[in-house]
Amino acid sequence: MHIYLDHAATSPVHPDVISKMSSYMAETFGNPSSIHSFGRQSRKFLDDARYAAARSISCKPSEIIFTSGGTEADNMAIIGAAMANRHRGRHIITTAIEHHAVLHSCQYLEKNGFEVTYLPVNEEGSISLEDLQNSLTDSTILVSIMYANNEVGTIQPIKEVGALLQEHEALFHTDAVQAYGVEDIKVKEIGADLLSVSAHKINGPKGVGFLYAKEGIKLQPSQYGGEQELKRRAGTENAAGIAGFHEAISIVERERGEKRESLKALKEEMISVFNSEEVRYEINGHEERSLPHILNVYFPGTHIESLLVNLDLSGIAASSGSACTAGSVDPSHVLVSMFGKESERSASSVRFSFGLGNTKNSVSEAALKVCGIVKRLTAAK
Repeated sequence: MHIYLDHAATSPVHPDVISKMSSYMAETFGNPSSIHSFGRQSRKFLDDARYAAARSISCKPSEIIFTSGGTEADNMAIIGAAMANRHRGRHIITTAIEHHAVLHSCQYLEKNGFEVTYLPVNEEGSISLEDLQNSLTDSTILVSIMYANNEVGTIQPIKEVGALLQEHEALFHTDAVQAYGVEDIKVKEIGADLLSVSAHKINGPKGVGFLYAKEGIKLQPSQYGGEQELKRRAGTENAAGIAGFHEAISIVERERGEKRESLKALKEEMISVFNSEEVRYEINGHEERSLPHILNVYFPGTHIESLLVNLDLSGIAASSGSACTAGSVDPSHVLVSMFGKESERSASSVRFSFGLGNTKNSVSEAALKVCGIVKRLTAAK
C-alpha cells in the first residue's frame, strides 16, 4: 500500500477539478481574447474564475492576475515591483527562510544594483518584528515575508507586519502559496499589497496560479506580447487550467473549516503514534502557530537519505527540505536558518504533509512504519 504524505510539495487533483477541466477542453476552445462567440465563451470561464479568486481573499476581480503558478507570481511581485519602483529606492527586505522563488528573485535583484536584507528567524522559524522595524530605511521599497513556511509550517506574524508597514511607503508582498486553502486570508486585514497563490497546492492543476496586486500598484512586466490580464501579463491564458483552479477554489471555500480540523487530526494522529511507540523525535517549527497539514520531524541519530529511501521502499512518500543529488544532500536553508549550520537537524529531519486521500488509518499505518524504520536505523549505529 502506497501512502502519499507529501501534499506540501504538490497535491492530487480533486475529481471535481478533473471533471471541470475535461468538460472545458471537450466543449470550449476559443481564445479568450477573441470577440466572437467562441472567444466570449472562454472569456466567461476566466471572468468567473477571477471573481471566485477575488472573493476568496476579499479583493476586486481587477486585482487578480492569473499566472503560470506560484513561482511566476513571486517573480512578478518582487522583480516587477522592484523594477517599477526603483526610482524611489533600491532596498528590499525578505527573510532567510523564503521559498527559492523569492530568494532567487532577490538574488537576481542584488546583481542588478539592489540591496537586500535577509531577516533571521528564531528556532521556531519566526521573524522578529523588531528586526523588521530596525531594517526599514527611507530607501526600502518592498518587504516580502511568506505567510507560512513550506518546510516547517510556521505561520509568520503577518497581520502585525502589515500593521507595521502602514506607517511606511514600502510595498508588502506575502507568498501565501502554502497557506492559501487552509488559512482564511483577507488581503485588507493583513495589509498586503501583493500576494502569491498556486493552484496545485489546493488539489488544482499544475501550471496555474494568481498574483493579487492592489489597485494602483505598478509592476514592470516580465514578458511582452498581447494585452492579456489588463496589460499586466502577456500571453494567452491557460483557460482550462484556470477553469480547474476555479473549481478548486470553490471546494476550498466550501470545505475549509472541515478540512482544517481533518488535517489537524491527521497531524495529531501521527504524533500520537510516535509517542506510543516511544520513538525519539522533536518537532521543527512552532507547534501552535503552524499550518495544520505540515509536520516537520527531527529524528536524532538518523540521516535523511537513509530515511527517505527506506520510507519510499515501505511505500511512504515524504520529503525533506533538502535537494537530494547523487551521493550528497544540501542542507535545508530553512533548518540551517533556524538552528545553525552545525546542527544535526538539517541532516536528520523529514517533512510529512497531509491532504486529500489521507485517513486516520493510513496515517497511523505510515507512522508505525516510520517508527520501525527509525528504530532500525538508530539501532544499527
